[in-house]
Amino acid sequence: MNIFTFSIILLFVYMTTIFLFALWLKDNSIVDVAYGLAFALLGWIGLLVFGSGHTRQWLIVILVTIWGLRLAGHIFLRKQGEGEDFRYRQWRESWGKTFVWRSFLQVFMLQGMVIYLVALPVLLVINNPGGQIGFAGLAGVAVWMVGFVFEAIGDWQLLLFKKNPANKGKIIQRGLWRYTRHPNYFGEALLWWGVFLIALNAQYGIWAIISPLLIAFLLLKVSGIPMLEAKYQNNPEFIAYKARTNAFFPWLPKTGGVHE
Repeated sequence: MNIFTFSIILLFVYMTTIFLFALWLKDNSIVDVAYGLAFALLGWIGLLVFGSGHTRQWLIVILVTIWGLRLAGHIFLRKQGEGEDFRYRQWRESWGKTFVWRSFLQVFMLQGMVIYLVALPVLLVINNPGGQIGFAGLAGVAVWMVGFVFEAIGDWQLLLFKKNPANKGKIIQRGLWRYTRHPNYFGEALLWWGVFLIALNAQYGIWAIISPLLIAFLLLKVSGIPMLEAKYQNNPEFIAYKARTNAFFPWLPKTGGVHE
């Protein structure tokens, strides 16, 4: 058995376990906490079972683990006292009697498929890491660091903003959020381009490009920006914020069509 087949089986068992736990808790949004942890699980078990000890293997697993644990910890802290996330709550209400099987397939198994494709750079590197890390790998580490800092700081600023009772019902527009409406999403997309560059010189490393392309598509077109911003589409403060601030790429805010 190779690492690709092994990872499919491992993810199926892992996501099924999380699904059963979610049924017990009556909270499907725990899948968001499980998401980051899944990458660490795939990386370390894959490294232990199939790894050769190559520097590129250790590097990519360590970086993805740092990202995954931070993300899982952040979402876990954010969830405290909040109950099920509004997106999953809406599905719970609209799916009715089909909720259980649709949750299993459309939330947990679909999430497992996404994890597998996003983790493809890690699997490719563990399968055959190729030669030395080289310039592309070093550039990838630099890109990953910039993306990680953007995501971590953006999440931290938002968490502090929401913890302040005076900000209830308001839209964060300070710090990194002054330059992009989604600095955490921008950082996430960027760091996966870094992971792709690290994996590029592995055997068949070009296929790792599936990972950042999928992340960008999901964040920009599916479950990221569109679903989140739909919640605020009738909020006057958000409408004004949206008019002057880029959705994704950081840039100076606009005033009357001119950058400040």
